[in-house]
Amino acid sequence: MFEAFRNLWKIADIRKKLLITLAMLAVYRLGSHIPAPGINTAVLAVYFNQMRGSVLGLFDLFVGGNLSRATIFALGIMPYISASIIFQILGSTIPYYQRLIKEGEEGRRKMTQHTRYLTVLIATIQASGMSVFLQNLAIGNTPVVPYPGVLFTFSVIVTMTAGTIFLMWLGEFITENGIGNGISLLIMFGILARIPNQMLQFLQMLISGALSWTFGFGFIVFSVLIVAAVVLITQGQRRIPIQYAKRVKGRKVYGGQSTHLPLNVNSAGVIPIIFAQSALMLLPSFANFFKGQPWADSITSILSPGGFLYNALFVILIIAFAYIYTAIVINPQEISENLKKYGGFVPGIRPGRQTADYIDKTISRITLPGAAFFAFIAVIPTILMAKFRLPFYFGGTSIIIIVGVALDTVRQLESQLLMRHYEGFMKKGRIRGRRR
Repeated sequence: MFEAFRNLWKIADIRKKLLITLAMLAVYRLGSHIPAPGINTAVLAVYFNQMRGSVLGLFDLFVGGNLSRATIFALGIMPYISASIIFQILGSTIPYYQRLIKEGEEGRRKMTQHTRYLTVLIATIQASGMSVFLQNLAIGNTPVVPYPGVLFTFSVIVTMTAGTIFLMWLGEFITENGIGNGISLLIMFGILARIPNQMLQFLQMLISGALSWTFGFGFIVFSVLIVAAVVLITQGQRRIPIQYAKRVKGRKVYGGQSTHLPLNVNSAGVIPIIFAQSALMLLPSFANFFKGQPWADSITSILSPGGFLYNALFVILIIAFAYIYTAIVINPQEISENLKKYGGFVPGIRPGRQTADYIDKTISRITLPGAAFFAFIAVIPTILMAKFRLPFYFGGTSIIIIVGVALDTVRQLESQLLMRHYEGFMKKGRIRGRRR
């Protein structure tokens, strides 16, 4: 492992991508400490300490604490994710967007452009709600916004919308020029930024006696088991055997070998978790901006994190998004056509339509237990946290996102290393051959 890590810095291209990724993440953390104008952040921090475990507290977790500090990145990347969710649904229901998906690279470029436009619209609406929320918020006789008005509203809308647009660009820049999925890395990095303080707080509670050492040990073991289970399911595969027919070209015989088609138990990765969480937080977080209104308070109460309705909808959305995203990522008809084109077939299954149906049926079967397991992991820690009344947020969603994004990034690094080592070996062999 350490040898592979050293090799990362020996290869100029990978070293450049790593440095770009680290630099962009550093810019993200730097911007996370730049407050929006006209806000008393000390008073706002007191309010969020009281709202721990609420929808706003959960939203603050996903934006890396930027909401509680009222920074320029207070909305985070969530408007972009919300826009992506909308267009994922439109892509499977509206004929125009279905055609765009089938157009390949040009269609994806148009979809991305439309997603960006919708991101700006959603960010503007959320920033407007945020300005109303902040101006109506006070702790005792101390308001969060000392000088409310039109100028403050305008500055908040411009600042926070621009912050979201910058994060959207930052995530896409990391994806194109760095290592890993930029949007997922921003979310993971925001969650990781809060872990040291939570661990310190947990240790202080053990030392002070607020929590027993037995409970602390059990909590750590439980966390390790959850991480191990998430890694196991994330890496799990269903391998469909593939046989290639022999083909004779001239004096050479091609094919005849046996291989397999790997289908991941969780092909969608952490995307369903992020999408489901974003969809559930969209309406309550908007309602929180109008706190005090009867309709807003009822929405916040009904969809409060940890409640029965919230958990039930969370499970349903995770499973639904897992199927939707898997259907987008994996095309059984295309796989079947490629197998048929190169002389491959599934033993006992006729090539063509029957192979596509068999692959589609297999994907449907393995997606359900994988999505259900992730839904269980995402919900159960929240229930236990409410039962034992932990003073910090411990969510399975955070664990799944961290583990999933970390594994995906490591997988990309491994592929980059293998590719570079293979090319280096071939070049070395050619040089030796010429010298001889």
